This record gives sequence, structure tokens and C-alpha cells, in this order.
Amino acid sequence: MRMVDLIDKKRDGESLSAEEIKWMITEYTKGNIPDYQMSSMAMAIYFQDMNNDERAELTMAMVHSGDEIDLSAIDGTKVDKHSTGGVGDTTTLVLAPLVAAVGVPVAKMSGRGLGHTGGTIDKLESVDGFHVEISEDDFIRLVNEDKLAVIGQSGNLTPADKKLYALRDVTGTVNSIPLIASSIMSKKIAAGADAIVLDVKTGNGAFMKTLADAEALAHAMVKIGNNVGRQTMAIISDMSQPLGYAIGNALELKEAMDTLRGEGPEDLTELVMTLGSQMVVLGGKAENLDEAHSLLQEAIDSGAALDKFRTFLSNQGGNPEVVDHPELLPQAQYQVELPAKESGVVTEIVANEMGIASMMLGAGRQTKEDDIDLSVGLVLHKKVGDKVEEGESLMTIYSNTEDIEDVKSKIYDNITISATGETPTLIHTVITE
Repeated sequence: MRMVDLIDKKRDGESLSAEEIKWMITEYTKGNIPDYQMSSMAMAIYFQDMNNDERAELTMAMVHSGDEIDLSAIDGTKVDKHSTGGVGDTTTLVLAPLVAAVGVPVAKMSGRGLGHTGGTIDKLESVDGFHVEISEDDFIRLVNEDKLAVIGQSGNLTPADKKLYALRDVTGTVNSIPLIASSIMSKKIAAGADAIVLDVKTGNGAFMKTLADAEALAHAMVKIGNNVGRQTMAIISDMSQPLGYAIGNALELKEAMDTLRGEGPEDLTELVMTLGSQMVVLGGKAENLDEAHSLLQEAIDSGAALDKFRTFLSNQGGNPEVVDHPELLPQAQYQVELPAKESGVVTEIVANEMGIASMMLGAGRQTKEDDIDLSVGLVLHKKVGDKVEEGESLMTIYSNTEDIEDVKSKIYDNITISATGETPTLIHTVITE
């Protein structure tokens, strides 16, 4: 088999066989296929697309390129959730203890974040002592005993995807539905999930800017998951403005705890309940979404969800007292209110730019070597559709430096106040096939 023949075949719009895809990914991972040939193949896929069978075969070839996590020793249906990213996206911090509180096992493998704010692990490490460096045996034991544990991502999980993504990033082939879908799904499947709930974002703070593109990606991932034997569904949700109010690691963790207490932002709560209901049904703990929603609401109202979060923190070395004493979380030295320059209705908050403003304060990484300041970030007081009076605070800036004029300018440039405006739709559609 020769790589140049496969490139020619895909360039001309033909389908690659399972054997050809497996050979290509295996040889590329080993270093036997040079980057310039794989770049050519990625560009051919970008223009010629892949059919459903090719997408599934590419996904599984990347799964088999490295370690695969065996979760069979964990009782019950293991349901994983993946978000395509956004600003202020704290859903995992709320969902994990919430669905675990109703008996769905959550065996979560998470990484650190590049970009606006840290990843799930960075946010959890706002809690003094919390760590994810636990053995696989302890990981499985904790999930069996308490239904919830989080472990750091394996260094050899889907190495083919890591190598191919790095290449796509510098060859103009990132925005390819089959390549994005297989990249995301390969990591979820290799991590051992039985069922997968996908939160696909759309809007200016999302990777997929338009609803049509988000729906195409969601359909692609759902079909891949179902084709390879994983129950998979997707929700398309809005990321034209930040989710919730908080942007920043410790700030987002506090907001997650507020939500588990039943006192969280309306949009974050709605999205969590929608995703969580799907997870509970897939996990076999409810017959339908209404029953699942009731179980989740009961877990919040009774305090069971918050208790599960305390237990989870304690099991992994964290101080559970932060749940009742959030002042124990890292605190920024300065809190600066940002007043509205005019009266009206907030009609736009550019999510991506709010994320950049938070990163300018130190809440995120530009390179993987960067340190994160866990205490800094933004807390919004107004969302799109809210009325505001001139001089009223739009948000609080949490900073460890007094020199934040550039941050203020960034925020003002990306918030629009008009005479009228409407609250955007949060959940656009649900995709199950």
C-alpha cells in the first residue's frame, strides 16, 4: 500500500476502505508517513469530505493508535459529556456531582486548558489540596463507591489525533467536519464511555460560528458514536455570550457550587438540567426526560448534589469546607466595578472577547507552560436582553494588578447597549441520529 495512491483516491472523491484508513493512521503514528503526505490527505478530506463509514473507521483507527481506558470494572452505564468549548462553560463542574447524586457513574478524564480560562482540572485545583493524580485502581474504586472521580488525561490517549491535529493547525485544515468529529469522538471513545452526551456550541464565542455548521458537526459526531456502538446524542446550545456570569477559575467554581445549591444563573441551570436529563436517561436511571429532570431537581433541593460535591472534593484531597465557605478559594486583590456608559438594553456581549479579557488578567494560558492565576477573572451583572442604567455596574473585574485599562477597553469595545434587545435562545435543538 502506498500513501500517494490513497491521496489520489481521496483527491478524486473516492471512498477509502477500512483497511486503507487503518493502515494510513497506523503508519503515520509510527512516523513512516511524512507530514507533507498527511497534509495533502487532510486537504483532500477537507475538499472531498468523508462518508459515514469512513468517518467511523477514521475515529476507531485513532482510538486504537494508543491507550484505551477499560471501565468495565465500574458498575452501571458510564455516561460521558463533552462540550465543544466556550466562555464561562462550567457545566462539567455542576453536571458531574449532580448526575452522580442520582446514581449515574461519572468516570471523568479531563485535561488542562489552553485559552481563555483553565480546563476542568485547573478550576478544581482552585480548591486547596485537590489533585487528579490517582491510580487507576483508586479511580475505579471511587466511582464504584461514590459514583464520581476525575483523573488526568493519559499521555498516550489517541496519539494519532494529537499528531494529526498539530498538523491540521498549521495547514489550514482544522475546519473540516469529518476531521473535527473524528478527533473529538476518538478521545471520548478511548476514554471508555458507554454513552456520550455532546454539547455543541454555536455563536461568536464558539468554534462553530453558525447554527448550520454546529448542526453538521453534531450530526457527524452522533452518527460516529452510534456507528461504533456508543449511545450518542447532541444538544446545540448558544455561545453568543458567556454562559452564566463568571469567567475565571475560582469564580467559575463558586458559580458551580451556587448552581448545585439551586442558586445559579438561569442559563447555566437550564443547560445543566437539559444535558443532565439526557445523561440520566442514557445511564438507565430514568425512563424519560421528565422523570430524569425531576430526579435532578430533587437532588438539588435535598442537598444531595452539594453533598456529592463535598464527598468528591474530599476523596481527591480537596478541602470540602469551600462548599460552605467559598472565601477559602483563591481571592483576587482588587475588585473593580465597570459602569455602563449609557442607559438602554444590552444587545451584545461578544463571548470570545470577554474570554480574552479574562486571559489578559491571567485567568488562562497562551502556551501550555504558562501559569494560571486562579483568583482572577470577570463576573457579569448584566446579560444580553437586560436593561441597564448609565453608571450601573456591567460587571466586576477581579484582578491582582491595578493597571487594567487595557482590559476595560477590551470589554467596552465588545459590549453593545441599544434602545431595545432580546434574550437569545439558549438551546437550539436536540440531535439523536
